[in-house]
Amino acid sequence: MLFGAGVLAGALNSVAGGGAFISLPALLSVGVTPVMANATATFATWPGGLSSALAYRREIGASRHVLLPLSTVSFLGGLIGALTLVRTSDSSFLRFLPWLMLLAAATFTLGEQLTPRGRGFRSQTRVPAWALVGQFVIAIYGGFFGGGMGMMMLATMTLAGMTDIHEMNGLKHVLAAALNGVALMTFVVTGAIAWQPGVTMMVGGIVGGYAGASTARLIDRRHVRLFVIVLAWAITVYFFWK
Repeated sequence: MLFGAGVLAGALNSVAGGGAFISLPALLSVGVTPVMANATATFATWPGGLSSALAYRREIGASRHVLLPLSTVSFLGGLIGALTLVRTSDSSFLRFLPWLMLLAAATFTLGEQLTPRGRGFRSQTRVPAWALVGQFVIAIYGGFFGGGMGMMMLATMTLAGMTDIHEMNGLKHVLAAALNGVALMTFVVTGAIAWQPGVTMMVGGIVGGYAGASTARLIDRRHVRLFVIVLAWAITVYFFWK
């Protein structure tokens, strides 16, 4: 079950994010405590994110001029979020999560209408300051919990004028690897990982992450975007219902 959950979570993360909504409940169902399950889910899905980034290496090359500044703020934000997690519980933050999901889903859905084409990262030599601040905030959230983090990054990129869903997905995976990597180091040092279920899920995540990313690149970008929008609203409704 944990291996299958890892495959599904890795595939979901490779396309649109949200794999934590599969991996975390699976870990809780086998008796892992909430904070440890959250940290273990990060450990289990991080290699899958790296394999997804590898599958998107061609698309990532188109955004290489924005990788360093965005990766830097992602690293710092992920560290702050992880340190916060190991010192507190998830319960109070989860009360705000449905509203964050609603904002991310609405922003991604309407992003192309809100932002003129041709004014995104590709037409600028530097990343807009507001985009760096937004990514920093998302990285703090990602280091702390991470559910829906991918959709938030996609929403920010859409507002910044990016329109190629595959390029956006590739950039998302690199940034997620940076912030989850530093979060993972924090969790290892503090002993917050359940290793046996984590390794099982990690193997599945690697398989699902690469397979999902490779498949997504072969699909028409309009279909991938529609899938992301449907998934975003489905996750939003789920969190309000819970």
